[in-house]
Order: sequence, then C-alpha cells, then structure tokens
Amino acid sequence: MLYKIGDVSRILDISTDLLRYYEKKGVVTPTKDKNNDYRYYDSWDINFLIDCIWYKNFGFGIEQIAHMVSQCPYDGLLDMLDEKREEIEETIRHQKLLLQQINQHVDGISKVREYIGKCDLSMSPDIVSYLNRYNFLYDNSPEVQKLSRQWMKYMPFAKRYFEISKEGILGNGEDYAWGFSLDMPYAEEFDAPICPPVTHYPPQKCIHSAFKSTGKNAFTPRHLDYVMDYAEEKGLKLSGGARGNLVCSVFEDNGVTGYFEVWLPVEEQ
Repeated sequence: MLYKIGDVSRILDISTDLLRYYEKKGVVTPTKDKNNDYRYYDSWDINFLIDCIWYKNFGFGIEQIAHMVSQCPYDGLLDMLDEKREEIEETIRHQKLLLQQINQHVDGISKVREYIGKCDLSMSPDIVSYLNRYNFLYDNSPEVQKLSRQWMKYMPFAKRYFEISKEGILGNGEDYAWGFSLDMPYAEEFDAPICPPVTHYPPQKCIHSAFKSTGKNAFTPRHLDYVMDYAEEKGLKLSGGARGNLVCSVFEDNGVTGYFEVWLPVEEQ
C-alpha cells in the first residue's frame, strides 16, 4: 500500500515540510510519480518516520534525528543516547531545584504578612551577597556590572537583598544599599565565586523580623525603629547592620507594597 504525502502527514501528525526535510536528509525515499512528481510512501518509509517521532520526544533536534535514523552506527547511537540521558538528568535536577525554590518562596510569602512588626531571636541564614546600588545610585564599575550579569543567571535563586548600617538603625542616618543574595546551598550548587565584592555571611544570632513599605521611595531605616525597643527589652545591643530580603511586592493600600524579611545581629549588653 502506498500513501500520498498528505495521508502520511495526517497519519503521523507530521507537517509536510518536515516530511520533505526527512526526504532531503535520506531518512525516507518515497517513490515519485514521473508525471506529476507526487510522492508515495510505503510502510517501510512510515516505520522510519515513526522512529523519528520516537527520538523527537526524547528531545533530539531534527538534524540529530535525521542522522540517528539514517546514518548513525551502533556505537554512535549509544553515545548520542548517553549524552541525551545526561542532559535529561541535568534538566530534572534543575527542575527539582526550581520546585524547591518556588516552595520556599510560597512558604515565605504565606508567612511574612502575619509576622509584620513581630520579633524573635534566631540564627540568620547562611548566605553570600553583593551590593550594586547605594540609595538610588547604581555602581556602574566594570567589575560590578560583570558580576551583576553573572548573578542574573542565578535567578530565581538569587534574591533581592538589602543592607542598612548599624548607624542607620540607631537613627544616625537614612542610607541603605541594595544588591542580591544567594543561600549558601545554591551558591555551592552554582559554584558562585565568593570573593570581593561578594561577601559571605555565616549564620549568627540575630533579631529576626518583617516589615512592609508602600509607595515609591518609601523604603527607610525608620521602618525598623520598633526593633530597637525589642532589643532593649531583651537586654541586647546591635553588633552590626541589618541584612534582609524583599519577600514579595503586591498591590495594596492604594500602592505597590513591598514585604521584607530582616535579620539584625545582636549580642548581650
């Protein structure tokens, strides 16, 4: 039984353009009618095309498939399959990391609103970070720009990160800085270089809290004034500046509102 190109296209759900491409690559050799140049495919051709679909659904490219089906030797086929297997394993590994990250993100968002203005004592997360914006001014040095381009590739594992100096927390200034942070497990996963201007902050005893800020240019160290009341109540003093992350931004209170999680290192007075 012979089948026209349109019939094969419908049987296998393959475009006629792709069928012609496979013919060009020698995957199939349909019979051509000398009078009208119509192509006719037999079951042998269709078997090869089914093999093409088989490999396509593993994620092989069209060029690769054409080679595998029509020109690939035994050992070469095994090599290509092993390479694809490693690629799939790496994809699965990355997808698992993405799933882990989105679970953490959802968990953070679900908890942060109920924690606004509250405090507890806990160990800060083990992170690496760098700064690229001071108040409203970005650092455009070649070194930081190069680093920023690299860190963009770490998203969504890289988080929006801020620092407020100890002096700012104590009311002696309004300065703050922004950049990005990575939890240490992700920094190790991506082999992120940890050298200046990237800084490693190991876990330390901190006042942990959350706050929110609504509107453009409303972010200020004064959002954390209440934390000092908690520190005094507990007989603690700051041992460094505040470090934290933007958890999420939402529209509420007639404006864009940012929710922030923050850690302030402390020690006994």
